[in-house]
Amino acid sequence: MRQVVMHGPGNVQVEDREDPKILVPTDTIIRLSATCICGSDLWPYRGAEPVDHQVMGHEYVGVVEEIGEEVYTVKVGDFVVGSFWASDNTCEICQAGYQAYCVHRVLMGTIGTQSERARIPLADGTLVATPGMPDADLIPSLMAASDVLGTGWFAAVAAEAGPGKTVAVVGDGAVGLLGILAARQLGAQRIIAFSRHTDRQALAKEFGATDIVEERGDDGVARVKELTGGLGAHSVIEAVGTQEAMMQAIHSTRPGGHVGFVGVSHDVAIPGGDLFMAGVHLHGGPAPVRQYLPDLIQLIWDRKINPGKVFDLTLPLDRAAEGYQAMDQRTATKVLLTV
Repeated sequence: MRQVVMHGPGNVQVEDREDPKILVPTDTIIRLSATCICGSDLWPYRGAEPVDHQVMGHEYVGVVEEIGEEVYTVKVGDFVVGSFWASDNTCEICQAGYQAYCVHRVLMGTIGTQSERARIPLADGTLVATPGMPDADLIPSLMAASDVLGTGWFAAVAAEAGPGKTVAVVGDGAVGLLGILAARQLGAQRIIAFSRHTDRQALAKEFGATDIVEERGDDGVARVKELTGGLGAHSVIEAVGTQEAMMQAIHSTRPGGHVGFVGVSHDVAIPGGDLFMAGVHLHGGPAPVRQYLPDLIQLIWDRKINPGKVFDLTLPLDRAAEGYQAMDQRTATKVLLTV
């Protein structure tokens, strides 16, 4: 099969690799219909994380080709969506709704899903079948559910977005944009999007943003305070993972408010004094996407949401290197790879 491998920073290649096999009875093999490039894949691409001949990708949708002897909830021929963490969905942590911390979890990025086929561990707890074979135009949205939609949704839930709330969103990448969509679906009254890019601003508004703030840092905080009568937002989503973004999120939140942080943290250190005096709730980390998949799939299936609009560039798998370059240079928000 063909699979994306990052040999080193900036060096992405598509190679012929051995087809995956069932290793344990709870495994499933799927043939991917689509995969994609995640913003988190850019950290090693830019040299911010070590990488050496690493298989890439953790987002996936496709058709089940083979199941292990102890797989009962999906069958050969099912179209399935899975989370970027494989989980058993039965341990105490999973049952509490935190499948990303399952005691048996497997990070799909270690297996690599930017490929023609993939082995999915813990298939019963990880995969959710769609009601039928989806129309082609639904595949990008189902693809988004595998990570960025579920992550944006978790961020909105962690920030306690809801009716009557003002939500601010730090980060206008795919996760931030879908955090806006989630906040709107959860009933937020006002959504403030931080963005300096006209194309992303337009999509933010389409997804439900009511206000656009182009300022960053202290100036961005001041603008949010101005828009909220000096108080700050009730709910703030942090979808970047940098020090500046985290502090902008905390300082944009009113006392008693909530920050949902899902940006992959890089060198973030919150000063104790800032945290102590902020009086805000912090909740976040790797998103338990599996918790939300059944509901998100149904919303997509019923065409009530269209998160696939975050994909603004589609390329065949063999041109994955171009996709990485486009996202690195910010000429694309998120790249869909067809398989």
